[in-house]
Amino acid sequence: MDIKQKIEELLSENATDLAISKALRQTIDTYFKSLNELFNKTQGKDFLVRHTRYIDSIITAIYKVAVRKMFKIYTPLSNTIPITVVALGSYGREQLAPYSDIDLMIVYEEVEGYNIKALIEKILYIIWDAKMKLGHRVHEIGELEEVAKTDDTIKTALLESRFIVGSRYLWFKVENKLNKIRNTNQKEYILHKIQEAKKRREKYPILMQPNIKEGVGGLRDSNFLYWIANVLFGVRSLKDLQGKVYTEEEYKEYRMALEWLFRVRVALHLVAKKKEDRLLLQYIPEIAKMLDIKGKDEAKRQQNLVSKTLNAMHIINNFSIIFAKKLTRPFLFEPTHYPILKKSKVAPKIFLCQDTLYASYFAKPSSLKEMLEVLVTHNFSNSDPSFIRYAKHTPSLKSLKKGEFKMIKKLFYKNSLSPAITLLYNSNLLPVVIPPLKKVLHMPQFDGYHTYPVDIHSIKALEALENIKDPFLKELFETLSSSEKAILRLAVLLHDSGKGRKQRHHEVGAKLFKIYAKKLGFEEELIELGALLIKHHTDMTNTAYNKDIYSEKVVFSFLAPLKTKKVLDLLYLLTYADLNGVGKDVYSSYNAKLLRDLYNFSLEALDRKKILDEVSKRLKRESALVKQEKFKELPRTLQKKILSIESNLFFIKNKIEDIIEISKIAYETQDYHFWIKNEGYLAIEIIKRVPINLGYLLGKLSYLDIASMEVFKLFDETKYFKIEFMEPDEENIELIKEIINQSFDMSKQIELKKPIIEKKGIKIECDHSKSYAIMELEAENQKGLLAYIAKVFDQFGIDIATARIHTVRNRAKDLFLIEKNGRFCSKQEEIVNTLTGG
Repeated sequence: MDIKQKIEELLSENATDLAISKALRQTIDTYFKSLNELFNKTQGKDFLVRHTRYIDSIITAIYKVAVRKMFKIYTPLSNTIPITVVALGSYGREQLAPYSDIDLMIVYEEVEGYNIKALIEKILYIIWDAKMKLGHRVHEIGELEEVAKTDDTIKTALLESRFIVGSRYLWFKVENKLNKIRNTNQKEYILHKIQEAKKRREKYPILMQPNIKEGVGGLRDSNFLYWIANVLFGVRSLKDLQGKVYTEEEYKEYRMALEWLFRVRVALHLVAKKKEDRLLLQYIPEIAKMLDIKGKDEAKRQQNLVSKTLNAMHIINNFSIIFAKKLTRPFLFEPTHYPILKKSKVAPKIFLCQDTLYASYFAKPSSLKEMLEVLVTHNFSNSDPSFIRYAKHTPSLKSLKKGEFKMIKKLFYKNSLSPAITLLYNSNLLPVVIPPLKKVLHMPQFDGYHTYPVDIHSIKALEALENIKDPFLKELFETLSSSEKAILRLAVLLHDSGKGRKQRHHEVGAKLFKIYAKKLGFEEELIELGALLIKHHTDMTNTAYNKDIYSEKVVFSFLAPLKTKKVLDLLYLLTYADLNGVGKDVYSSYNAKLLRDLYNFSLEALDRKKILDEVSKRLKRESALVKQEKFKELPRTLQKKILSIESNLFFIKNKIEDIIEISKIAYETQDYHFWIKNEGYLAIEIIKRVPINLGYLLGKLSYLDIASMEVFKLFDETKYFKIEFMEPDEENIELIKEIINQSFDMSKQIELKKPIIEKKGIKIECDHSKSYAIMELEAENQKGLLAYIAKVFDQFGIDIATARIHTVRNRAKDLFLIEKNGRFCSKQEEIVNTLTGG
């Protein structure tokens, strides 16, 4: 049943106000349940208008109920009752979202014979009893001008007022009052609104989860422009200024962006089932479905929703600030400033005043090169909206030419680059001038870490590089050459340019950087340097925050790709900029200390070139290993164990398939496991978890000439031994197996002939690293030599982490990496004497 019919029935039955309110509540509840269906049929402004008019019908019905209740059968004509009900705010603009407050103003006139205040109370009580979310004002018509003077918020609300129901005669008087209010204190009102907008925009910057009402580029910026236009010209729509203040194309782009925000806001209210203007992560999946966002998968659809919303806000932001400034110029300009402005002219219709670039609203650059020349030639901190519009009118290019690339390169040599990049971003020229950023414009980052979308984060990182607060890093930056600073600025700006692709964004970003930097004309060495920084731009934070930086293995692994202090310095600076661009207080004193400690440990490690080279080779082998299907098929636990193996030589000396096979056997070994190969020469491979009597084993096999022996500590206390001999031994395979089994009896003893070892042939380096010492031994190759050394090591309880034994021209050249467990370095003299008999 229609609500009008229902109310008529209730009135004829003399129903109470509460009963009528209950009926209204039921009708409204039913209506709200149907809003999703309405949304499927119509969206954007059309939805808002329909919803607004439905609320109008409810308010009108309530007004009529109150009048009938007050006057009964003697109800006068509406125009004779000195009361009018007016919509304010978004309700007045016919932009009322489903769960927004309904802002009403009831204006009355004191007329003898009408109990107006009682009527107003009845209207309000019925609305409240119907559980409608109401924001209201009640004013006698004579008060309007005075209250508007005392509070600009009230004046703003009055500017958006719209007649709903009541006396049209009184509404005509209200409109006359509004015209007076509109024309009163215009300058004061506009200046106040400008300051109000500035504070609001600082409070609600562009974020990953934007506030589409109050945020930069949100609906409130659109309202702000409308209020100014309404006060100055009395327009009811910004469309009225099309062709006068802005072009048809400019307005069309703005209006399409606004329409998108209307759609998103309605969907957001319907999904949240409450007044909510923040595009929060928990609502995004459902909103993407409601708006039928396209994408190859769910994640891409959600990303596209936020990207499109951020892009719309970007358009509204630029349109609002540019034309608000254009409209308010008469109120902002002081005649005394004219001589100053005249002197600040830097090009035809271009001015640089107080570090800000200005342009005539009639000025247009003849080419991109002309516009870039202004940016390169002059140092500035800000771009006035007039200059942003000037830049927006730059003629479009299909592709950049050599002259433009040359000019762009000069930009990166500026000490203050970020104002120019910000201008290019605001004028939509950033993807034209720096194409690698095109795919990351307005791209959200749903990682729970970044505060800003990729483009804003990159610009903020660049700003942080230009305003380094850390004295040590500032000094580090100043030691760079101008070209190194330029390539670092470019690397900071492009460090996340590879995001949004299937491949790792570090790798993609490095490729994009190399292509673009080459077009700019940077030297090959600098290009490789910048690409390396981007490829490893998260290494420093990942290492400092997530790993044990007091472990030498960790430090060497971090440092291996960098190799030099220069690259380390540049990565440290990029990391600082990146962190400061993430969000407020991300770069804390605690994080700063971790990074500084890692930097200092890395400086110490740089002196150990040999280890760095080993780690670098190991990392390359690891990289190839993790891509192998056989590796991916291993249990995740075993994968981690393999990558945790300390020995670099294990990865360098063994083939990828052997690394996987050896590790699988070690993972399954309980005590020990061995296998023997006899193809051309005898080879024994042992994996053991329990102690081995190595001196006994080698002593028993000393009838054979050892060509090489390698020992590698794996994981979970397992070790891998590989002993290769000069010749095969077909006859004694069973005996060799028995010897190996007996070698796990630690009580076994063997008498060995003492070999000839000279002290000068032994070199010990206890400072090799924090965890390991090295012993190098060179002597004449003798049967039982290695067995004797192993026996001495067993005698002193020395744990061999890695051994590399080989013979060249009858000379044994052995290297032992030994764990520093307190037994070796403290007893090295005694060990040497035992080995040499000295």
